Amino acid sequence: MKMTNTIGAALIVALPLIASAKPVSIDTSTSKLNWVGKKVTGQHNGTVNLKSGEVDLDGSAVKGGQFVIDMTSIADTDLTDAKNNAKLTGHLKSEDFFGVEKNPTATFKITSIKPVKGKKDANVEVTGDLTVKGQTNPVTFPAMVEVKDGKASAKGNISVDRTKFNVRYGSGKFFDNLGDKMINDSFDIALDLKTK
Repeated sequence: MKMTNTIGAALIVALPLIASAKPVSIDTSTSKLNWVGKKVTGQHNGTVNLKSGEVDLDGSAVKGGQFVIDMTSIADTDLTDAKNNAKLTGHLKSEDFFGVEKNPTATFKITSIKPVKGKKDANVEVTGDLTVKGQTNPVTFPAMVEVKDGKASAKGNISVDRTKFNVRYGSGKFFDNLGDKMINDSFDIALDLKTK
């Protein structure tokens, strides 16, 4: 009987520790995702919107989180000619690239956040599962995460190997003799996230 009571008391003490992290919604109107894709002859850059997201706050620390990216919102911001801009954006949405008709969203789920020291623009290393075009792969990147007055913000830069997500158009890994039409396998995403 005494042992049962001890176990019960231990569980009561442990439960608040397990459940102490609370989800806080991302402010999709002020959060930003900017992308850069490079090729032999130059680069393009643009934006893509967050559809929804939340981070798990435990006091002054972010313990986890998950995000849904609206791939149908992908847009180019460097081409000023409307026709060329529409052509590029349409191509990015096509099956050659992100196939947004079949895969309208991408997701990212944090699996670990580790503190780092000695970096000017990062205080944590974030690892998570990124799902794009139905393919899931782990990605790790440094980020500056801050929590103040119950609100969190995060800034970081992610380099993503698109070929791991079945986005192979113009890749030198899969196509020969591309010349100056070759597109870099990696693209970069600069994230600036804020909670409500």
